[in-house]
Amino acid sequence: MLTAADYQPPRWLRNPHVQSVLGSSPLRRRRGLRALASTQAVTREHILDGGNGVRLQGWHSVVPGVQPHALAVLLHGWEGSAESSYMRMSAAQLLSRGFAVFRLNFRDHGDTHHLNEELFHSNLLDEVVNAVADVSSRFPALPMGLAGYSLGGNFALRVGLRAPQARLPLRHVAAICPVLNPALTMDNLESGLALYDWYFTRKWRSSLLRKRELFPERHNFDEATLSLDMRALTDWMVKRHTTFQSLEEYFNGYSIAGDRLSQLAIPADILMAEDDPVIPFDTFRDWQLPAHARLDIAAWGGHCGFIENVACDGFAERWLGERMALAVPAGED
Repeated sequence: MLTAADYQPPRWLRNPHVQSVLGSSPLRRRRGLRALASTQAVTREHILDGGNGVRLQGWHSVVPGVQPHALAVLLHGWEGSAESSYMRMSAAQLLSRGFAVFRLNFRDHGDTHHLNEELFHSNLLDEVVNAVADVSSRFPALPMGLAGYSLGGNFALRVGLRAPQARLPLRHVAAICPVLNPALTMDNLESGLALYDWYFTRKWRSSLLRKRELFPERHNFDEATLSLDMRALTDWMVKRHTTFQSLEEYFNGYSIAGDRLSQLAIPADILMAEDDPVIPFDTFRDWQLPAHARLDIAAWGGHCGFIENVACDGFAERWLGERMALAVPAGED
């Protein structure tokens, strides 16, 4: 079985910032496009029921002439999308192993801002659970695996925790560099290399501008609001667009640190890089997981990078494909 110890990048790729920047570079995006196109999969759009009138978009892919033995649902990170390079490359890995693949967009990610009037935030777990249930109902004959990157990894593990209650037919959950303690991640973004704070804030502001264009009567915030730093802007969003009373309460709402996942009933695999510049590795040291949840720690990889070579192939996608194939093998009902 492929493990984190097998990830041995060349020395020039052992810098966490090089890894993280290359992970979202144009070269990597082109690599993702080519990888998914090479599968010759047919992809169709679905608009899913998130409950209470919420609509979420997703993309279902299957290779013509191949009868899939299972369905893998993929969740992207914050301000990523179903079209992010790691989503396409993960889809390609899974399609090559006989899976059908469903790439889900969270609210306000990708080109979906028009589908819902209210803003996205990280505690909108119910609508993701409902959307995954809708996916399952559309493809009821297939056992399901669920995987996510960064915030998507956090969501995937929380959906896994909710799976028995929601009667989701999940066989396996996988997470790459999941957000554990959001409050500490915010601290890390503020105190670390300014590039990451700038990158996420810029993308979030662009998303908010799109919402203001589409729903000007509901979202009439001014330029001064958009000029706030990430912590202040998050605090503004929490107090005006959620039911949480404080930033601390909001962060606690989607934390999976400590013993939050101790009751996880679904087998899980988690891949983490010890040098992740966004998710503090210290938050993993006292993480309490059940015996059927395995944490695999690589020495390198940055934040959702795990780049292997100059072509920008990704170890994380190979790791995910193998772990999912072992957890939901061909021939199972």
